[in-house]
Amino acid sequence: MKLLGIILLIFSPLAQSSSSLYVCKAVKAVIYSEAPIENIEATSVKGFSVIDLNKSEVQFNIPIKSFQFKKSLMQEHFNENYLESDKYPNAQFKGKIRESIDPTKEGNYPVTVTGDLDVHGVKKNRTIPGVIRIKDNSVTITSKFNVLCKDHNIDIPQLVFQNIAESIQVTVSGTFSAYKKP
Repeated sequence: MKLLGIILLIFSPLAQSSSSLYVCKAVKAVIYSEAPIENIEATSVKGFSVIDLNKSEVQFNIPIKSFQFKKSLMQEHFNENYLESDKYPNAQFKGKIRESIDPTKEGNYPVTVTGDLDVHGVKKNRTIPGVIRIKDNSVTITSKFNVLCKDHNIDIPQLVFQNIAESIQVTVSGTFSAYKKP
């Protein structure tokens, strides 16, 4: 609970309107790179997100070291050589939902979210598509988009260029619950 309190302080602008505030403490993020020699895939289920449907604001935070690979050597290279996770420990996104959503009405809402994606210490303004589903007093978010390594100064050495694609597919999903003050 202490960790949740600290994280909510980080997201304090969202935490002020708790009636429309939803929290997910287990955001799933999958990264996928299709390359000629070997496909690379990693999954994290340790992301944290807050969404305020009345203000149309959303924030995500995913610890880089939480990504798990099938091969430990891939995970080591990912953290040490490419994402430099000791120096840049989190991937973050903070944005505004462009479409109107009625939090009292169940349904699937296709959305686009415009905001800043911060990966590897480089912020890029992005517009990301997704779907928000409201059902049974919970909110589910799903999104799939691509991130170019060069946009975030992620260098791929020429030696392994055949192993890693220049564009990484990112899939994010999470089920949110209404935030209740402790």
